[in-house]
Amino acid sequence: MAAATAPAGTFPSFMSEGTLLSRRGEHGKALACFNNALKLRAGDKHCLVARSKCYLKLGDTENSLKDAEASLQNDKTFSKGLYQKAETLYIMGDFEFALVFYHRGYRLRPELQKFKLGIEKSQEAIVNCIGSPSSVKLENKGDLCFISRQAESKKANQKLQIKLSKDQKWTRKQEPVKNPKTQRQLLGELYADKAYLEKLLKDEVLTGGCPEESCKKAENLLKKIQGWSDDEVPKKSELIGNLHSCIGNARLEMGQTEAALQSHKMDLEFARQHDLPDAVSRALDNIGRVYARMGKFQQAIDTWEEKIPMAKSSLEKTWLFHEIGRCYLELNKAEAAQNYGQKSLQSSDEEGDVEWQLHATVLVAQAQVKLKDYWSAIMNFEKALEKAKLIHSEAAQKAIITALDDVSKSFIEELNKKREEVAIYSVKDDDFGRETPRDGSVERGSAGEGSEQSTGTREEAKQKEGAGNCEERGNDGEGGDEEGDGGGKEGENEGGDGGGEQEGN
Repeated sequence: MAAATAPAGTFPSFMSEGTLLSRRGEHGKALACFNNALKLRAGDKHCLVARSKCYLKLGDTENSLKDAEASLQNDKTFSKGLYQKAETLYIMGDFEFALVFYHRGYRLRPELQKFKLGIEKSQEAIVNCIGSPSSVKLENKGDLCFISRQAESKKANQKLQIKLSKDQKWTRKQEPVKNPKTQRQLLGELYADKAYLEKLLKDEVLTGGCPEESCKKAENLLKKIQGWSDDEVPKKSELIGNLHSCIGNARLEMGQTEAALQSHKMDLEFARQHDLPDAVSRALDNIGRVYARMGKFQQAIDTWEEKIPMAKSSLEKTWLFHEIGRCYLELNKAEAAQNYGQKSLQSSDEEGDVEWQLHATVLVAQAQVKLKDYWSAIMNFEKALEKAKLIHSEAAQKAIITALDDVSKSFIEELNKKREEVAIYSVKDDDFGRETPRDGSVERGSAGEGSEQSTGTREEAKQKEGAGNCEERGNDGEGGDEEGDGGGKEGENEGGDGGGEQEGN
């Protein structure tokens, strides 16, 4: 029976096809491939991890976690399974247990940078708990975005890269009762951080989306912490930097751009003083964002370009290149904007993120419009339209269709203009041929080149072939009689022998 119901294909073929589809962002189709692969080889841990990633991209965190755990059932040291479980827990907002599994993976495979990054972002999320890992802030792509700021409504979900399915609702997860002793053993030195911050974060005003109150709470907390010793507050320097960052973000939301800039600059200065590279990266990100909001695009570019070597993932590079490109576009430096747009597109292809592929393609097309490379712009807008259809964004589709209409009109106008210029040049050349003096004062080569446009120049060309260096006398070699009557003085001098008087021969 099992053989009769087995899908047509092989396990490797289903795995390869699923992986390819997943990279293209077609996670639903990829999921079907991995389902078929697991029918042929049930419990394969690599396939389970691959399917878990698809579930996570589709917003089905429950099934994602089940597959990640299943991949560890027979091998608790399977690093890919540990990482996928940690990633899923992190996306679900369970930062403490995500941290546990990032630590387990790091102990087993310390050479893998992704586990270290997972530890860092989980620690920061536990401390900061107001948004995403500060090293990946996607919420700002709408600041300079072309497509009607369509991503603005998805800020909160994008911070954690959560994509909810149609039947899901955004509700705070009810945390199970956890044993403090177990937590202390699992978290070690981080337990003190967690206990302190849990008390702090019970104040809903601080995390309830009110920037004014959040700013006040953070400022008060900063004053208190600065008066405490390092023993009283573990990792005090990191926490102070985080609070400066939080205050800066709150002030930016309140429209206080200058104050926000100062807070983020203090975060940067503090991070450099205490040799905190991740905090430096975070501060540069925020400073660049504030500059862009203020319209100081060159300062934003300089800040973000300093951050480029610190980017640790394709996704981070994608938005970073995109925002730099948008700033160059605002400065009317279209060639630079196109270059950064292409870099952003390359990074988004590596990440397999269709939405960022859309934004990068639009940026490239916009730059090409400014460069008057209308045909290339049309081709890229059409590609962007396909991406917009793929993610079911009606707003993006409408905006791109409008842009396509505009650039198509510009393309047609450019073609018509070129046709008119060609016609004008043709008329000028014809006039030049007609006005050529008969005394030979202009170059005869020019007259020869225009012989198809003027009878006079055609006759001069024939004379050159028949008489060599003779004077122009109106006769055309053997056929001179046909033109002799209208030749004036030249027609009186010689008959039809075509020779004429030779000059200097």
